[in-house]
Amino acid sequence: MNLKGTQTEKNLLTSFAGESQARNRYTMAASTAKKEGYAHIAAIFLETAGHEKEHAKRFFKLLKEGGATEVIKVEWDFPTSGSYESTENILRHAAAGEKFEFTEMYPGYAKIAEDEGFPNVAHQWKTIAHAESWHHKRYLALADQIKDGSIFKKTEKVQWRCDNCGYIHDGEHPPEKCPACLHDKGYFMVHFSEY
Repeated sequence: MNLKGTQTEKNLLTSFAGESQARNRYTMAASTAKKEGYAHIAAIFLETAGHEKEHAKRFFKLLKEGGATEVIKVEWDFPTSGSYESTENILRHAAAGEKFEFTEMYPGYAKIAEDEGFPNVAHQWKTIAHAESWHHKRYLALADQIKDGSIFKKTEKVQWRCDNCGYIHDGEHPPEKCPACLHDKGYFMVHFSEY
């Protein structure tokens, strides 16, 4: 596979840069979420930052395997303002970015890679787009729950898990403090026991 001088080469570098900066934005977003009392959302931001790191690594590895040009010039618009005012706002901006990746950017890049004869690279964009779709759905759901007040208040009894110690609480809302480790309710998230 020789990527030198192709549009696919530029698109891989753009994808690497985009995933790398998303990782850093999500890491910074975790601090905002934690300060606002959403430790479980902070953990989700950090988990997603880890996913973005792995996506970036994969794109960079494909560049290296394809004998990429030593220095590649790319131009891209990256968000720099207006998205760190609140956890809800960050989630909505992040969801929009994830949606752009899985609906436009990565499908478009996959098509170009196929046209240029790189089906394995196209496949990589398609599979990563699938992960970005899940990130989008999760971020929107969390933002909506913050907005409507249901992030810590459900209409029926559910299991809440303390993300700090693993304590499980049954109820429509988590306790104000975890009885096991005394961390505040921001560490609780709805527990899913289906594995």
